[in-house]
Amino acid sequence: MQGYRVLVGVGGGIAAYKVCEVVSALAKEGVEVRTVLTDAAQEFVTPLTFATLSRHSAYGDRDFWQPVHGRPLHIELGEWADVFLLAPLTANTLAKLAHGMADNLLTNTVLASTCPVLLAPAMNTDMWEQAAVQRNWQQVQQDPRYHTLAPGSGLLACDRVGAGRMAEPAEILPYVRSLLQTQGDRDLAGKSILISAGGTREFLDPVRFIGNPSTGKMGIALAQAAHHRGAKVTLVHAPTAIEAVRTLLGVQCIAVVTAADMRQAMRDHFSHADWTIMAAAVADVKPAYCSPEKLPKSDLPASLPLAPVPDIVAELAKLKQPHQRLVGFAAQTGDIVTPAKEKLVRKQLDAIAANPIDQPNSGFGSDTNQAVFLDRHGRQHFINQPCSKLSMAHQLLDFIQAIV
Repeated sequence: MQGYRVLVGVGGGIAAYKVCEVVSALAKEGVEVRTVLTDAAQEFVTPLTFATLSRHSAYGDRDFWQPVHGRPLHIELGEWADVFLLAPLTANTLAKLAHGMADNLLTNTVLASTCPVLLAPAMNTDMWEQAAVQRNWQQVQQDPRYHTLAPGSGLLACDRVGAGRMAEPAEILPYVRSLLQTQGDRDLAGKSILISAGGTREFLDPVRFIGNPSTGKMGIALAQAAHHRGAKVTLVHAPTAIEAVRTLLGVQCIAVVTAADMRQAMRDHFSHADWTIMAAAVADVKPAYCSPEKLPKSDLPASLPLAPVPDIVAELAKLKQPHQRLVGFAAQTGDIVTPAKEKLVRKQLDAIAANPIDQPNSGFGSDTNQAVFLDRHGRQHFINQPCSKLSMAHQLLDFIQAIV
């Protein structure tokens, strides 16, 4: 993330404390961060806090007309930013954005900038549900500059339980990273994308199963990237991805456990998908017999008879229509290209992503990955150094989009 520039506008609300984590995380990743606080925001978190976390001065209305290199501050900041995050977005600032008003440093900087703007509102439930607020919310979403993270539901600072809770940092940060990579391009708008994630479980009895180390992070990253680029996303995820899917907003999530469950869910949704990406680590075999009751240790078999599991991606390939794209994954050790090419042809895929699970900071459970992408026309794209799984997800989506 070195060299990217994020401007963070902080509104007056208790959720401002969450923005401290966002600023800190971005700064640690090498992003240049600047912060603008409204007067009300400074009643909740001091400028010193944000200045310390961002390693740069935090700005407020008192700085509005102070020259920076001889230029007005709002012009300088607006032109500087690659992405502008407004969090928490208050009802007052939302109304100003909806009507193009600018009466403080924050709103003037919005109008002086041309970069993507990510909005994360936070307010009391009754305030959020007011017709005027909802009207303003719908209006700002008509502007292609604005990207939105609608508030969730939960216990609010006013002790009310309901809608109005600001998105968590774990939801905000991936969106900011996506916008830095895409500059807000919604190039997948109108597409329906089906993604699988996580490792399935094949049970011997109610407490024992055959599994694998997949955490679902790659599939989650693909779902985030596709959603951030405007696609309608359906994610079919195994139990290993349950924690991660809680950070997904705007994605239809379908929980499954076994390979049979995943097979059914993928077949149910496949016909509606323009692109299907099988990022899940689906079992190849299962115990030939599953006991309905826990087996005593003394009754466990010395050798375990195994039965094959249906090949989901191969089945989907037979159902694929000309307009659809089907992409597989291959977790490999050693030579990753040769077996990936064979799998690409044998399973009649449009593309495949082969990743080395025997390399440091790659594969199962890691936050980073590396891979080679191959398509049916012979194109190849190498990611030879570990990058974030979100970055790899965007690169894979770009690769798929170029398939003709």
